[in-house]
Amino acid sequence: MEQIATPAPLLADTCLAFLPVPQQRHRADGWTPETQANFIRALGAMGSVGQAAKAVGMGRRSAYRLRDRPGAASFAAAWNSAISMGRTHQFGVAMDRALNGVTVVRVLKGGAVDVSGGADMDIVRSALREDAAPLKVTKDTV
Repeated sequence: MEQIATPAPLLADTCLAFLPVPQQRHRADGWTPETQANFIRALGAMGSVGQAAKAVGMGRRSAYRLRDRPGAASFAAAWNSAISMGRTHQFGVAMDRALNGVTVVRVLKGGAVDVSGGADMDIVRSALREDAAPLKVTKDTV
C-alpha cells in the first residue's frame, strides 16, 4: 500500500511546512511524520541538529541519514529554513545577554546567597564564531 504524502500537520500553514520523508519501515520509535515535524520545530528553536535530534529521542547521524533518503527534498528544505531560524534566534539570545547581562544567584554553604551579574561573554563569543551568524565582528568593525 502506497503512502500518500501530506504536509506535516504540526507545521501546516507555516514557513516550515514540508512533506514528510516516506517511511521505509513502520516503527513506533522511528522517524514518523510527527517525529519529523517535532524535529523541524526543535531545529527552528535550537539551531543545532544534535540538540534537536536529542529532543525528539533520535540521533544526530540518524537525522542526517533521513535527510539523505530519496523523497526527502521537502524535509531538507524545511531543515535549511529551520536551522537558519534557530541560529538567528540563538544569536539574538546571545546579543540580549551581552547587552542586558545575566544574573546568577548561588546559595552558598551556611545559607548565604551570592548574586552576581554581568554580560555572559562566553555565549557571545560562541554566537559570533558560528558560520551562520547574521553578524560577524571583525577587527574593522570593533
